[in-house]
Amino acid sequence: MKRSLPLLAALLSLVLIPVSRAAELIAPDQARLEALQARFAPVDVGADTSKLSEGDRHALENLIRAGQILDGLFLRQDWAGSETMLLRLLDDPTPLGRARLSLFLTMKGPWDRTDGNKPFIPGAPAKPAEANFYPAGATKDEVEKWIATLSDSEKAQATGFFTTIRRGPDGKFVVVPYSTEYQGELKLAADLLKDAAAATTNASLKAYLEKRAAAFSSNDYYASDVAWMELDAPIEPTVGPYENYEDDWFNYKAAFESFIGLRDDAESAKLQSLSSQLQWLEDNLPIKPSLRNPKLGALAPIRVINQVYASGDAAHGVTTAAFNLPNDEKVTREKGSKRTMLKNVQEAKFRVVLVPLAKLAVPPGDVAKVDFDAFFTHILMHELMHGLGPHTITGPDGKPTTVRQALQESSSAFEEAKADISGLWALQKLIDKRILDPKLQRTIYTTFVASGFRTLRFGASEAHGKGMAMQLNYLIDRGGVVINKDGTFSVNDKLIFGAVASLTKEIMEIQARGDHAAAKSMLEKLGTLRPEMAKVLENARNLPIDIAPRHVTAEALLK
Repeated sequence: MKRSLPLLAALLSLVLIPVSRAAELIAPDQARLEALQARFAPVDVGADTSKLSEGDRHALENLIRAGQILDGLFLRQDWAGSETMLLRLLDDPTPLGRARLSLFLTMKGPWDRTDGNKPFIPGAPAKPAEANFYPAGATKDEVEKWIATLSDSEKAQATGFFTTIRRGPDGKFVVVPYSTEYQGELKLAADLLKDAAAATTNASLKAYLEKRAAAFSSNDYYASDVAWMELDAPIEPTVGPYENYEDDWFNYKAAFESFIGLRDDAESAKLQSLSSQLQWLEDNLPIKPSLRNPKLGALAPIRVINQVYASGDAAHGVTTAAFNLPNDEKVTREKGSKRTMLKNVQEAKFRVVLVPLAKLAVPPGDVAKVDFDAFFTHILMHELMHGLGPHTITGPDGKPTTVRQALQESSSAFEEAKADISGLWALQKLIDKRILDPKLQRTIYTTFVASGFRTLRFGASEAHGKGMAMQLNYLIDRGGVVINKDGTFSVNDKLIFGAVASLTKEIMEIQARGDHAAAKSMLEKLGTLRPEMAKVLENARNLPIDIAPRHVTAEALLK
């Protein structure tokens, strides 16, 4: 196999893997590794570039190359030993070595992210909860106690998205900006973004790329995030540090990723009207009026794109189908957030993964209710609802904070569950208001249940999977979902919406209180696979768990 990350090898630093930390492992053989890889069905993913100008085509090529650099950077953020292990795998020509390399690249590391992060390569440690954001050898308790001693401004830096914590020459903890920690890679990526900006004639794309390149050296991402919100161009790039799932200690630190796509103008226009309903939905959330936001950020663009390339935190294990960014609470409070739907990815997931799974998860008579429009629209509402509900709150200590900081390691799973269940709540409200086609009433709940099992296959240790287990168990306990004698799951039309509204209220009010203990307790109690769920997953063991995108357009462009 060729070294398909052409800029990665130049960026890899030699980091030894301590044998003392190596997890006990019975290494999977070649057949087992190939079976694990086969759970991800290869699918060609691309877009029509024929209408792009010559300048935009050149810009697109440079954006893909910048994304390749961020792919390598993500590996270093996730684990200090990733790059060394990848180099070793690249130099192993044996069939077993090829199988290990293939799964390593799929998972972006030596752990099976869909099976409790089990290591599958000898020498790999247990996946570090702190990733590579905090000092080697430090404990969570030590870092937490140190943060508590800081002034408010110092604490904001230490707990911010765009810094690592290291030890200084005196052994004490220090805050290091990403612009310093990753300056080599970010300089290369910034130069490519500047070249792309110079090539395009689109003013908004040029502004975003120039400001994002500047952010890589200044470590101030605000202006480029606003420029990204205002982007109106045929190319839709999302490049930088965004999601905080890899920081399992506190969910503070953002990992680098890229999504590069071409905008689908017709679909984007069709969905944009929903953004005008966000304030109405916020005003009608099933929570105390005092917890609602009386004035959401003014910008709420919705983009439907066809993915050309994805990398880093956007391309490991289960493929992202949509996203709502930025996560920076200052930007979302003042400006709003953008929802991006990856249509070609979603179509592939529905066809290859969900339809076969639905035949095992719901009764035969309900399979026809599993519908792509319902699937697509719920994913959209999931992303829309990330921007609603509590975000900036007053913590238990009476000081201003954010839900993310207050709930710490529980925040990602809780936020994903909130977006899922409140998205279902919002769909029903918009159907009742005749904003959405009433025909969706017949399909949204059954499609949600079937798709819930798709999410459970991501793994109960993963934020989306744990959050989905919590939702389904809650709906079952409230009678909204019924387990049939044949092991399938049905919707109780009379009770489902009441259960959905109740769970939406409970999650959001825990978020509004910043109640870390309550969030942790709820996830521990409900965020598990019950036997009936496990049986469906066992029956689906030979079905693809997700897709493995082959970025054919990106490959053609870079030839």
